[in-house]
Amino acid sequence: MSELNSMEVDTTETIQDIAIKLVTEQLKNESSLATAPTERTLFVLGSKGVGKSTLINRFLDRDDVPRPTLALEYSFGRKTASGQGAQKNICNVWELGSLANSSQLIEMPIRSHGLQTFSCIVMLDLSQPDRLWTDLESVLYGLKQATVKHAVPGQIEEMKELTAQRIGKEHPDLSTLELFPFPIVIVGGKYDVYQNQDSEIRKHVCRCLRSIAHTLGAALVYYSSKNSSLSKLVRDTMNHLGFGSPSNPFRAASFDHSSPLAIPFGADSWTRIGVTPSNSERIGHSFSTQIPQLPIANGGVLPDDPAKDAGFKEASIDELRSQKDEELMYVLKDTEIRMKFEVVQ
Repeated sequence: MSELNSMEVDTTETIQDIAIKLVTEQLKNESSLATAPTERTLFVLGSKGVGKSTLINRFLDRDDVPRPTLALEYSFGRKTASGQGAQKNICNVWELGSLANSSQLIEMPIRSHGLQTFSCIVMLDLSQPDRLWTDLESVLYGLKQATVKHAVPGQIEEMKELTAQRIGKEHPDLSTLELFPFPIVIVGGKYDVYQNQDSEIRKHVCRCLRSIAHTLGAALVYYSSKNSSLSKLVRDTMNHLGFGSPSNPFRAASFDHSSPLAIPFGADSWTRIGVTPSNSERIGHSFSTQIPQLPIANGGVLPDDPAKDAGFKEASIDELRSQKDEELMYVLKDTEIRMKFEVVQ
């Protein structure tokens, strides 16, 4: 009894005061969670010289003059939703310059950011149908290898379930598809050049891309930087993947091979395409029979010295490089003098 009497009780605080305090604390916690930045990752890869850098610059509202991407480049975009206590959204953007010897580079975005909020833009050059499947096959193989290598146990199955939800659990073709565990949008670039190609070639390309997009659970859209409506559609699609807005970038679907394709996730079917259920191997074999494929183009010719490109400036690294260059010149001159001295002797 004496122990109870010795305890100090705050009789001035009512139950209502305590309830208000608890609710206020809970709202603070929820507010801090809501305003914490969320991150997503967007990986842009595909055919060389198709306009990937230009597409990324437009997505990030940059006026930079595109330069050849040497290997793998990273940039990011940031958006804040309107309203008090709005959430900050960050989109990590990676671009792969060339598909030649790129297996280790393809791993980097997945290894850096994981798969949970990962999406891909696979950009193919429609103006070169004789390289289209070669480039696409290289992309898909690299992504599959990197996914298996860096996914945690059970993650791929869980994410494939999300892909199934994205295309529709009631889709009649669901059991025949080879779903990827993350969103993929196949972008057919240089449509302005491609639209002038032979009608039969365009039919083969259309059937191939629709079939592979369908079996992967991907979306498909044609693009040209010279067409404002196509540019807007692809930019809206990248915003959807990178920032979650707009919620549905595809206002209408287009399936006709004689016009730009725009096919949202889950909108296509084997019946609509006009083929029997297939897989990626058979799709590639059929297309390569119709349009023989060339091997992957090499990395191309590098600039004279990429280290002297103003776009790659890094003060601390450039200073160290300058010191090493001076040391190398000193060693070369010393070696030259010694060789001359030895010749004289």
